[in-house]
Amino acid sequence: MAQDKRPLFTRRLSSWMKGAGASSDIVLSSRVRLARNLDSIPFPPKMGREDALKVLDLAERATDHLVRSTDEAWDFYRLGDMDDLDRWVLVEKHLISPQLVKSSALSGLILRQDEAVSIMVNEEDHLRIQCLFPGLNVEDAWQLGDAVDDVLSEIVRYGFDDKLGYLTTCPTNVGTGMRVSVMLHLPGLVMTERLESVISGLSKVGSVVRGLYGEGSEAQGNLFQISNRLTLGSDEDEIIANLSAVVNEVVQRERSAREIVYDRDRKRLEDRVCRAYGLLTNARLMTSEEAIRLLSLLRLGIDLQVISGLSAGVFQELMIRMRPSLIQRNSGDVLDADERDEKRAALMRNALLKRR
Repeated sequence: MAQDKRPLFTRRLSSWMKGAGASSDIVLSSRVRLARNLDSIPFPPKMGREDALKVLDLAERATDHLVRSTDEAWDFYRLGDMDDLDRWVLVEKHLISPQLVKSSALSGLILRQDEAVSIMVNEEDHLRIQCLFPGLNVEDAWQLGDAVDDVLSEIVRYGFDDKLGYLTTCPTNVGTGMRVSVMLHLPGLVMTERLESVISGLSKVGSVVRGLYGEGSEAQGNLFQISNRLTLGSDEDEIIANLSAVVNEVVQRERSAREIVYDRDRKRLEDRVCRAYGLLTNARLMTSEEAIRLLSLLRLGIDLQVISGLSAGVFQELMIRMRPSLIQRNSGDVLDADERDEKRAALMRNALLKRR
């Protein structure tokens, strides 16, 4: 299959950034990830180069099978054929994990062209099927992931045990191999200093809270991922039902916290939001850390109707487009930190003023 990377880096938005699902004022996206390994090849941490190349060749054939078996267009990419900048663009668009970049010489990516489905090849497991949907929509994400999994299982044989279920590199993924995660914007809980107690409560019911890019990443812009901790002992429907109930509870607490913030000091909140908008539409230099902080305030202002004339989707778009590798990639030039900050500030000004 001929590989053409150009469409991958000219698509500005993935489908999950453009839609609006349930509770989209707080829940930005829902993701279902299925970990799968091949029964005849050692797990990635133990396999050699020849085994890794076999998995890549099989993934390329699997891509052809997906093209023939579905109504969607799919592409296969060998990450070793990309430069480091392009690989980090994929991380910033939430299509691959930082861990996959570290093993990029022998890793790959199967991608549906609307970027709703990405399949990482030779990460912690041989295959990791990921489906991303806007808003709180884990059920549809699971149904799509299950359908893709069924198509792949027609040409690959998974490592599976009748008692344990799907066999995975990490013991916490054994069983269904399913990890369900939801990305939420929680400025109200942060401002009212209630987030820590919420996180403590989540850990007691088998959920875990992580940062913007999942495990090992820090929270930025009041964005947090909530996911299930274990996959063994529950079926897929139970995992989805349990996590959905947890997320709905957090959503209600965030809405209550926003009301408290707004009622307690409306003028001060409005001032913070309007100052953030003023900086975003006038600054000439802006770091990624400052941009995500200001965008979080802007999004809160949009949701509370402090700011009018802007759609909430501008937050999802700009929080991705302003990332360092994407700024660098879209410029077409090698940029130092100050030049990236200048490009980022211009991106914010032009994108926001164009939409008013």
